[in-house]
Amino acid sequence: MGSTGKSWPTYEDIYKKTIEIAKFLDLPRFPDITEDCYLHPNILCMKYLMEVNLPDEMNDLTCQVVKMTGIGEVDFLTFDPIAKMAKTVKYDVQAVAIIVIVLKLLFLLDDNLEWTLSNIAEKYNEKNKEDKPWFDFRKWYQVMKRSIDEKKQKWEEARAKYLWKSEKPLYHSSIDKGVVYKRREMVVNLQKQFSTLVDSVPTVEKKRPSSFQFNWTEGDSTRTCFHGHGLQGILKKKGQSLTTKNSLYWLSTQKFCRSYCKHVTTYEESNFSRSYQFIINLFSFLLRIKTSSLHEEVSLIEKRLFKAKYSKTKKKSRSRKGRK
Repeated sequence: MGSTGKSWPTYEDIYKKTIEIAKFLDLPRFPDITEDCYLHPNILCMKYLMEVNLPDEMNDLTCQVVKMTGIGEVDFLTFDPIAKMAKTVKYDVQAVAIIVIVLKLLFLLDDNLEWTLSNIAEKYNEKNKEDKPWFDFRKWYQVMKRSIDEKKQKWEEARAKYLWKSEKPLYHSSIDKGVVYKRREMVVNLQKQFSTLVDSVPTVEKKRPSSFQFNWTEGDSTRTCFHGHGLQGILKKKGQSLTTKNSLYWLSTQKFCRSYCKHVTTYEESNFSRSYQFIINLFSFLLRIKTSSLHEEVSLIEKRLFKAKYSKTKKKSRSRKGRK
């Protein structure tokens, strides 16, 4: 918490405290995280693909990444506080990191290929208006950029207006109760009247909690819904299966700490493409986490996905040291 007590704890702080409390209480192994559990990456990836308005077809690719990296295994996902190396998975962060990797596999995100593929999709959609539309990265970017900017503005306004006081007034004795409640009622009424006078949005009743921050519906003329769009312009047939037309990939980092903590190097936006920055910023805002935390998770999953590439890099660095 902040020094004044008027701030929200960060995701990282909550994560650390969760492990500390579970260890302190000597809690037993938590219930297994299986494929039909909400916290499994396959289900969470589906949720976040819907959240950020990406095609449903991408879920097959996220499931493949989960399988290839082994991060969908029960023992990997299930929290065991009394284990020697107690750790808990950052389930939501892991899920969005998988989506980032799939976007890199499809579009490379080098500020070049994604726009070339967008031009191809745009031309196809113009000529074939009756067919299933191809996913257009540029159009999606424009829709999401506008939506996320609006959401950020509303969030900042809500934070600025937030009253760091208890909703239920505090009173020292039963005699004070009536007076305190009356004063509270007067304050609320005055705030509503003032809001009306300054032509601002009055305080509305609390909405039911939802795990979704965006709502995308087919046929919305103001905001395109991309859930039903196809990946035909991005994938190609290879035998009986489909593979990406893009055969290139760049690793988010090749430098990890020398110690066993496996942390990656510091994330600096200027070192990466604008498309990658946008994707990282988008998901970081949705989860209210630091961009560096998401970048780190992407790097760690890539390390599992491209084991051969990382081992080659290690061998090269060792041979260089040997020559010296």
